[in-house]
Amino acid sequence: MSQHSTSPFPPSHPPRARRRSIATTAGLAVVGLLLAGCGGGDGGLAPAEASPKTSTSAGGDEKVELRFSWWGSDTRHALNQEVIDLFTAEHPNITIVADYTSWGDYWDKLSTTVAAGDTPDVMMQEERYLREYATKGVVQDMSALTSLDLSGIEEEILSAGNFDDGQFGVPTGINTYAFVADPEVYAAAGVELPDDTTWTWDDYIEVTTAISANSPDGVYGAQDYGFNEPGFAIFARQKGEELYNPDGSLGFSKETLAEWWSMSLTLQDAGATPPATKSVEVENGGPEMSLVGTGQGGNSLFWTNQLGALTSAAGHELKLLRHPGEADGERTGMYFKPSMYYSISSTTEHPEEAALFVDFMLNDVEAGKIILSDRGLPANTSVREAVQESFTDVDKQSAAFLADLGPVIVDSLATPPVGSGEVVNIIKRINEQVLFRQITPEQAAEQFMSEVEQATS
Repeated sequence: MSQHSTSPFPPSHPPRARRRSIATTAGLAVVGLLLAGCGGGDGGLAPAEASPKTSTSAGGDEKVELRFSWWGSDTRHALNQEVIDLFTAEHPNITIVADYTSWGDYWDKLSTTVAAGDTPDVMMQEERYLREYATKGVVQDMSALTSLDLSGIEEEILSAGNFDDGQFGVPTGINTYAFVADPEVYAAAGVELPDDTTWTWDDYIEVTTAISANSPDGVYGAQDYGFNEPGFAIFARQKGEELYNPDGSLGFSKETLAEWWSMSLTLQDAGATPPATKSVEVENGGPEMSLVGTGQGGNSLFWTNQLGALTSAAGHELKLLRHPGEADGERTGMYFKPSMYYSISSTTEHPEEAALFVDFMLNDVEAGKIILSDRGLPANTSVREAVQESFTDVDKQSAAFLADLGPVIVDSLATPPVGSGEVVNIIKRINEQVLFRQITPEQAAEQFMSEVEQATS
């Protein structure tokens, strides 16, 4: 498939005034121009009048209580409480009960409350679990809720939560899976940063091997990439394959997965990546303990919304890079991913008020100034533009990177099938077996496919 030469997103509409002002879609390339402070015309984007928002019964005086459940850190809890306070100040008849926990406890808690018939009115969802909750009738199709305006979100992003003829999840924000490079490690090794618009996987092996060879003991060219399926999804897409087909079946070949794991062993043998024990230790430590976070490596793979945590850990500027192989494959593999989703319970007694609250988190500029990039760059393009001056330098780098990437993004991934939440554990376990040479890449590929098919069948 050929690469797109222009942004896949349709032209923008002008933002509306102040609160709950939203616009129809705007290309990410426009955001990049704005972030760079560039002017000189509208780039061919023709403005159009935004249609007025439909009035609903959600704005009445009835006393309403909603429960909002989410996962996250203490920082996210504090940000959400600020947004809740802002919303309830404008809607004093609505009370929002905060219900939060860590990622590790969230899904057990949510499944328990759902089983007890006490589903939260509004909840955060993640792509690997969204279809499961939708097919079980736990979350509802939000497209018919008149208090929720989705016209400010690019169709490519919005479609990730749309399946089985319903909008079961609304993206909170966007990010992409990228290589994060440490320029100081590159410079100390005397290795130039690659041109990420042209580098190949062979270049990647050469560059990372050179960094390791010219660095002190304990500093490596790259962190092992095999613990997370998004990296493989991009590699497979470069070969014209997919992680999942739209019907939920596997969309890649055993040969492609074996090649991906074989390259991982090539990197380990060359000293470009750490020994198995070190790789497992680093992976379990999260961003703060990653090679780029600790000054021990030239490259690691992370989501762009993790750049802030990585930069804080490193103590100096890091650089986002496109995946190798994007220019010489059958097609580009990188994609925009909703960071997470908002969903509304199918059993809530107040669907329009719940929709009004989701609408506020998505479309209100002042709410956007509080949330900023906590859950990816804002999904609403006009909010993203309006809050850009409040972005940190790290957020601005992420926004510019996504804007630059926009024109070559072909499409998004299909919504993962029911049971795909198990895949993260499957791939981590099998990747460890590969790194410790307990199984061959070919055996690993066969085992992975068999276990994933069983988990998602």
